[in-house]
Amino acid sequence: MTVRSAWLLTNGQTREDTRLTPVGTYAPESEMRTRDGVIAGGNPFAATGAGAMALQIGVGRAQVQGTDAQGAYPVTVDAPVTLTFADGEAQFARIDSVALRVYDQLFDQEGQNLAAVVIVRGTGSATPTAPTLPSACLRLWDVTVPAGASADVGGINWNSALADRRRFTSAYGGIIPRGYGLAFTGAYDGQYRDTGAGLERWNATDNAWKQYPATPTRPITTEQAADPPLNQTGAFVDFTAAAWPRLTFTVPPSGAVFLTIGGQVSNRTTTASTAWMTWRATGAYTEAHGGRNGISAQGGRVIASRRVYRSGLTPGGQVTLIPGWNISSGSSGGGTDVFVLNGQLTVEFVQ
Repeated sequence: MTVRSAWLLTNGQTREDTRLTPVGTYAPESEMRTRDGVIAGGNPFAATGAGAMALQIGVGRAQVQGTDAQGAYPVTVDAPVTLTFADGEAQFARIDSVALRVYDQLFDQEGQNLAAVVIVRGTGSATPTAPTLPSACLRLWDVTVPAGASADVGGINWNSALADRRRFTSAYGGIIPRGYGLAFTGAYDGQYRDTGAGLERWNATDNAWKQYPATPTRPITTEQAADPPLNQTGAFVDFTAAAWPRLTFTVPPSGAVFLTIGGQVSNRTTTASTAWMTWRATGAYTEAHGGRNGISAQGGRVIASRRVYRSGLTPGGQVTLIPGWNISSGSSGGGTDVFVLNGQLTVEFVQ
């Protein structure tokens, strides 16, 4: 048997069916519905061109949700399945969908109890859309069938025709893997999902997914990449983004961060000459270059770092830090031992 489903056949299921199908309690979608989807592991239900108009679907396991009364069906494809698409329409392209479908004669009019990999045919249009699926169907792939496509005239270009529509599910309490689409709500407070860039936790009070953990656990840093031109005196000057990239961060829920700047500064043009390495902030919080946040040297050389605490920031706000420099004299090579080097700027998030 190529496509199996547990709890479907009227005369019972084999022990092999039970072992191969993903039997268990999966992530809910509501009080009575299971979040249907593919079971992650390898590349389940991979699609590979098998001819001009033929597509092979690889092995995999999934949960397929029917109506609330039907419940969810565990389905396994234990050997590749090859599907053949109908020729393209005369005038317009169409989108067909490859899906897992469960037929259950207690709930549909098909007269059979069967799980299958099927093609749900779309409609030709100048702006084609994927077809609506019947109940107890899980979309895996959308396939664009060009107008006039057939085995005799080149068929379907599988490199461009396939659109991955596999979404994933997980066992109850598990983290839902990243799949097709993130536009779905959570089912319960504290549910987790992987966005591909990190984790999110469902907040039932706000009815929204929230970054988890809410406060990043690691500092973020930007480093000086090139020397400043030192062509001005007596004023604070921003580093170019190429010489020292800006650093943008999201204010954590605590509204507080530690900011550290460090490096080497020197100006020995005179005993009163100074050199500064500083930063300024724009966005949800503003602060100017200056003595509150920089390191400096007078008539000599300093290697140092300075860590400052900033609180009362707006949680969720975006703040950009821009490194800067200042020398009081000795610009454009006219001074002695004048430099602003090896800068590093770091943000640490307060829990």
